[in-house]
Amino acid sequence: MEYNSQRNLLVIPEYGRTIQKMIEHACTIEDRDERNNCARAIVRVMGEMNPHLRDVEGFNHKLWDHLFLISGFQLDVDSPYPIPNNETLTRKPKVLNYPFKKIRFKHYGKNLERMIEAVSQKELGEERTYLIKNLGNFMKQSYSKWNGNSVTDEVINNHLKELSEGKLKLEPNMRLIDTDELFKHGQHQRNPIIPFGQSPTRKKKKNKNKPKRF
Repeated sequence: MEYNSQRNLLVIPEYGRTIQKMIEHACTIEDRDERNNCARAIVRVMGEMNPHLRDVEGFNHKLWDHLFLISGFQLDVDSPYPIPNNETLTRKPKVLNYPFKKIRFKHYGKNLERMIEAVSQKELGEERTYLIKNLGNFMKQSYSKWNGNSVTDEVINNHLKELSEGKLKLEPNMRLIDTDELFKHGQHQRNPIIPFGQSPTRKKKKNKNKPKRF
């Protein structure tokens, strides 16, 4: 009896032992034409295992790559796609240039800083004033949602001046949306804490067909 511990490790277990044995046999075929026919037949069998992916773009390319991968890149056949190698598999990906700039106020987010920078470049006028008020309302809403309590327009104005490096500020007669109005619309309502083992109370529906007791 042949045990799994005596067999070669499955390179891609999803294809099973039979596919791997077929690929190992293809590597031993000396005639190139016969070896090419065998490789194409194996790829067709591999595709039959996932028929719902036949129309997916690049699916056949992936099957051929898996064919060479299972063979340990030892199978010498004519592939319709560029033949991968071991270096392609083990090559480390390029490091992505993530932005490492620190966010001053995390509850406002990075996008707000970009919006403030864009508004700072606007010329003085009604549009700039309108955008500044919208920024202030957004900051007040974000602050209240993050901290769960009210905040004054003065605090928002100080944060706006700090984020814009003094380029933007609220007008003296400018009033932002009231924090109580935000809570009133239920934007900051939290789910009530229910003790373990208890369920929220619900009103029982009356059964109209239930006979009355006399």
